[in-house]
Amino acid sequence: MGSLDALWHLTNLFAPALGVGFMSALMAKLFWRRELSGQAWHRLALWAICAATAAWLGGLFFFGRDGKMTSYALMVLACALSLWWAGFLAKRASKR
Repeated sequence: MGSLDALWHLTNLFAPALGVGFMSALMAKLFWRRELSGQAWHRLALWAICAATAAWLGGLFFFGRDGKMTSYALMVLACALSLWWAGFLAKRASKR
């Protein structure tokens, strides 16, 4: 395998986590526009992408291969929890 092939494999490995994190942050800002007005979009996206990537890698190491539906479910759950924490709980904690 050449270096370009290795780069494409690595890119495609992390593409689901990047896509889910990016889209969920975008949808959260769209649906909860008023509640998340004080939160920067790129901050929410960074939290969501990092959480989705961690869950994706956890599923990869636990199951020994990628593409398991449980890994996808963990990725979505981790992404949702990180957006909830970064968007709603962090705002309440800073007001106290």
